[in-house]
This record gives sequence, structure tokens and C-alpha cells, in this order.
Amino acid sequence: MVDCISAREAWERLGADKDAVLIDVRTPGEWQAVGLPNLSTLDKEAIALSWDPYDAVGFAEALREAVPSLNTPLLFLCRSGMRSQQTAELAAHLGYETSINIVEGYEGPPDATGQRGRVCGWQFQDLPRFFPG
Repeated sequence: MVDCISAREAWERLGADKDAVLIDVRTPGEWQAVGLPNLSTLDKEAIALSWDPYDAVGFAEALREAVPSLNTPLLFLCRSGMRSQQTAELAAHLGYETSINIVEGYEGPPDATGQRGRVCGWQFQDLPRFFPG
């Protein structure tokens, strides 16, 4: 079963649970354009693992390699919560005991003007982030 939490709740969970891992399933272009979660103050690093719905087997293999223990709590993040829901469900299907979707995503849904990052999500909550160099 997949749980859903907000970006703020994800940050708190990552801080409270030393074993919890954040998997960012966005694309390299998204990471470059709007940044990646910065978990350094929690003594962690987000795992950047792009989701390709046409290669679920490849994603599953990469996830198993990055996080071999099925006991590790996994928190999945994408732009708006859709891809992360798919990957969280896949992880649960693969046997990971705790699979969580960050339902707000990194940027959240667009506001009335079509801009993201202004309604909810990691960016809106002003949670730590960095831009890969």
C-alpha cells in the first residue's frame, strides 16, 4: 500500500527517520531547471532516479541497486505527484515495505496564471534545494 504525504511532512519524516530515503524521479532537465532537494543538513542525499514509464523494468532494476533493502522507507518525489505515485506503487509491488508518494511534488500544480511552485510542494514550502553543477 502507498501512503501520501505533503512536502513538509516528507521533510519532517526524512529528518525523524534515519533510514528513510528520498527518490527524486524527475528528469535531468527538471533537476537543472528548478533544482534538487538538498538533504545535507539531514546527513542524507536524495537519489536522482528518472522515471520512464516505457522502461519500468529498468527503473525497478536501478531502484533495487540504489536501495537493496526492502525494509528501507522510500519517499518518492516528482514535479506534481503523478510520476511519484506511479513509482511508489511500483516499489510497493516490488516488495518495499514502506512506499510513500509526496503528493504535492517539487513544484506542485500550476496557479491561476499557469506558474508552478506557487501553490504547494517542495519549492513552495521553501525546503532546502540546490542546483546540480
